[in-house]
Amino acid sequence: MRHWLRDQHFRSLLKNSSYLGMSQIVAAVTSLATLAFAGRSLGVELFGLLILIHSYVDAASSLSKFQSWQLVVRYGGQVLVSDDPTDFKIATGFSIGLDILSSGVGMIGAMLMLPLIGPRFGIPPQYMAVALVYCTLIPTYASMTPSGVLRVLDRFDLISWQGTIQPISRAILAGGAWLAGAPFIAWLAIWYVTSMGSDLYFWVVAWRQMKRRNLAKGVRPMLRPRGLPGAWRFAIHVNLTSSLSGVWAPVSRLIVGGLLGRGSAALYAIASNLADAAQKPTSLLARAFYPEVARMDLATKRPWKLMLRGSAVAGVVGLVAISIAVLGGRPLIQLAFGDKFAAAYVPLMVLMVMTLLAVVSFPFAPMLYALDRPEAPLVARIAGTLSYLAVVEPLSLQFGIAGAAAAFVIGYAVMTAILAIQLHRAYVRARAL
Repeated sequence: MRHWLRDQHFRSLLKNSSYLGMSQIVAAVTSLATLAFAGRSLGVELFGLLILIHSYVDAASSLSKFQSWQLVVRYGGQVLVSDDPTDFKIATGFSIGLDILSSGVGMIGAMLMLPLIGPRFGIPPQYMAVALVYCTLIPTYASMTPSGVLRVLDRFDLISWQGTIQPISRAILAGGAWLAGAPFIAWLAIWYVTSMGSDLYFWVVAWRQMKRRNLAKGVRPMLRPRGLPGAWRFAIHVNLTSSLSGVWAPVSRLIVGGLLGRGSAALYAIASNLADAAQKPTSLLARAFYPEVARMDLATKRPWKLMLRGSAVAGVVGLVAISIAVLGGRPLIQLAFGDKFAAAYVPLMVLMVMTLLAVVSFPFAPMLYALDRPEAPLVARIAGTLSYLAVVEPLSLQFGIAGAAAAFVIGYAVMTAILAIQLHRAYVRARAL
C-alpha cells in the first residue's frame, strides 16, 4: 500500500475524493434530516406526492441534459499543463451551448407532457399547476458545464463546498416548516428554491475561477465546435448513456407510484435514498477518477493500475457503508421517519445488491470514455434499461416494492456484466497496441 502513495495520480485521486467525501457526508446527514422532517410533517401520501413531482422534473432533466461536463474534461482536460487554452475554451463554449439547447427543450417537453402522463404516475389534477411551475427548475437543473470547468481546473474543493449548499439550506428550511406545520405547497417551494439557488451558485463559482485564470475571455455558447474532432459523436453517445443512467432512479420512483400508489413511492424513495448514501463513497471516486485518467497515457499500465487501486479503496469503503446500512437500516428508518415507514427496510436490503455492484464497477465507464469508446457504456445502459423495463411490472405486482427494487438490481447487473466484457476487450486491444 505504501508504494501506491508514491503514484501522483493515486494521491490526487484520494485527495479529490476526500474533498467530495466531506461534502457528501454533510449532504447525506442533512438530506436524511430533510426527508425525516418531510415524512413526519406530510405523512406517507403527501410525502409520496412531493417525491413524485420532484422525480418527474428530475427524470425530464436527466433525459434532456447532455452531461456536458464530460466534454470539457475530454477536450479541455490538458489546460493546466498546456500553454494553449484554445481547446478548453471551445469545449466550454460547446458545453454551454448544449446546456442552453437541452435545458430549453427539456423544460418545454416536460410541461407539454405533464398533463398527459402526470396522472398515470400518481400526480392528481389539483396539483398539476404547481407541478408545471416546478418544471421551470429544469434550465438550471440540467446545466452541467460548471462541474466540468471546476474538475478540469482541479478545484474539487469548490465542488465539495457547492455540494453542501443545497442539503444544508434545505434541511434548515425543512426543520422550520416542520415546526410551523407548513402546508404541502411550502414544502414544494423549499425544494424548488434550494435547488435553484445551489445551481446558480455553481455557475458563479465556475465563472470566477475561469476569470481568475484568464480563461473566460472568448468563451461563448456554440454548437459548432471547430477543432474538436468527434465532439458531436462523443456528446451524443455520452448524452444517451447519461440520460439512461440519470433517469433510472426518478423513473423507477414514478413507476412505483403508478403501479403501487403514492405511499409505496414514498417508501421506495426512502430505501433508494439510503442505498444511494451507502453508494456515495464509490460515486465520489468515480467523479475524481475520470479527470485523472483522462490526463494519462492509456497505452501504458499506469491507468490500469490506478483503476485497480481505486477499486480496492472503493471496495473497502463500500463494504463498510453497506454493513452499516444492513445492520442499522431498520432502526434508522424507524427513528427518523416513524414506524409507518419501517416497510422501507425490505427494499433497502434488496437495493444493497446494486450498491455492491456499483462498488465493483465504478471505473468501468470512465475507462471506456478515456479509451474513446463512448458507445460501449451506451450499449450497456440500453441493455440494462430494457432488462429493467421487462421485469419491473411483473415483479412489482407480485412482490410489491421489494419486487420493484429487485427489478432495478437485475437491470444494473445486466449493465455491469456488459461493461465488464467491453472493458476487457478494450484492455486486450490496448495492450496489443
